[in-house]
Amino acid sequence: MSAERAGFVARIGGLGLSAIAIAMGVGLGVRVACGDDSGAPSAVLLPNPPPATAPCQADGIAGGLLSLDRAVELALCGNAEIRSAAAVVLVRAAQLGEARSEYLPTLAASAAELREWTRYPGSSIPSSKDKALTAYGALTWRLFDFGGRAADSRASSKLLEAAMQTQDATVQKVLGAVVEAFFDSVTAKGLLGSKKDTAALARETLASAERRLREGNGAQSDELQAKTALARASLDANRAAANYAKAIAVLTYSVGLPPEALYTVPDDARLPTDDDDKSLASWLAEARARHPAIAAARADVEAADSQIAAAKSRGRPTLDLQANYYENGFPQQGLATARQRDTTVGIAINVPLFDGFLTRYRVKEAEANLRYKEAALTDTERSTLTEIIKAYSDATAAAANVRDSANLLDAAQAAEASSKRRYDAGATDVTELLNTQAALADARQERVRCLAEWRSARLRLLATSGTLTEAAAATP
Repeated sequence: MSAERAGFVARIGGLGLSAIAIAMGVGLGVRVACGDDSGAPSAVLLPNPPPATAPCQADGIAGGLLSLDRAVELALCGNAEIRSAAAVVLVRAAQLGEARSEYLPTLAASAAELREWTRYPGSSIPSSKDKALTAYGALTWRLFDFGGRAADSRASSKLLEAAMQTQDATVQKVLGAVVEAFFDSVTAKGLLGSKKDTAALARETLASAERRLREGNGAQSDELQAKTALARASLDANRAAANYAKAIAVLTYSVGLPPEALYTVPDDARLPTDDDDKSLASWLAEARARHPAIAAARADVEAADSQIAAAKSRGRPTLDLQANYYENGFPQQGLATARQRDTTVGIAINVPLFDGFLTRYRVKEAEANLRYKEAALTDTERSTLTEIIKAYSDATAAAANVRDSANLLDAAQAAEASSKRRYDAGATDVTELLNTQAALADARQERVRCLAEWRSARLRLLATSGTLTEAAAATP
């Protein structure tokens, strides 16, 4: 496995977001250079743990405007779920280091100063005492083990890869929730603007009705109807303002800003383009290749397969190189009668003869675990691809609705302008004008709703296909 990335680039393709997320300092992008999968000994580079206080200040909200890039950055900074996933990656990296360490020799040494007294009670032999420095050294190096170490190394490497993919999936989950809350606020702001425009038209209509009444060209009923329409439009605007405030409160909590933070969100004018017309087959192929949940399940299968080989190797012979050095005695014994140095070098063959069928049961357990992981992979692929098909259908229909809502809005605006001119000229009554204004208000609301549905469907498609975040390759 080559050196992996050190950070994330969050990409919301259809939503126009390109947010550079925070690296390991805030719990993201834990990536480990762990060598290849051949089983050769190589160092496993563990990233430094995140600082105790991550830099998650809410700076950069210029003019009270919270951009999507900044909202994503703040939300991912110090997120508990992401930091937990990052910790799992560190655990798996350490386990891989343990597996790789089995390729290296072990060296042990000890030294002691011993004092020895010898007495012969009831004998004329005089007592004696001796003092000497003893030293022991031992070198053990496993030379051959029928692939056990290589299997352990491959299994640990795949488990690390699965942990990395799980971390990616966690980032996508958190990112999806934040982006959804952000665009809910954008939608609420758009609805508020639509209601305010409707109220402004109602005020103009009331002013025209009052002017015509003063000039003797209008009726009292026209003025009353205009006042009623203005009151209804004002009520709708107040409700839209409350919904916008509630959406901002939810976004504030999701992002992690203090409750008293004052900001607004930008207007989103991004519309569907030809680049959004990717085929369903392309989405499915990309998900099979890149979706972190599928990749994690596939890595689990490969790790389980390697664990079978590791379990089988436990019951096979091993070949070790052993070298020992002894000075002035041997471990757990007294001093030598004379000063001496002993050195031994040899090859040891360890042949397990009977272990109570332990190896057999371990192999059966590993094989059963492989079947379980394969079933989990099949289930993950099926459920993921099914969700992609549903999201693709919703996104395709929503894109068509966005185009149709634009035509509806254009027609309603033209009808309202025509009625306004006719009313000012005295060619029609206020009822026709109010009807066209109500139709225009409905068209504006439908436009905002269709844009919100398209953004939501597009986001859901990106999330279910595994392309909501994209790894940025980094070389050590």
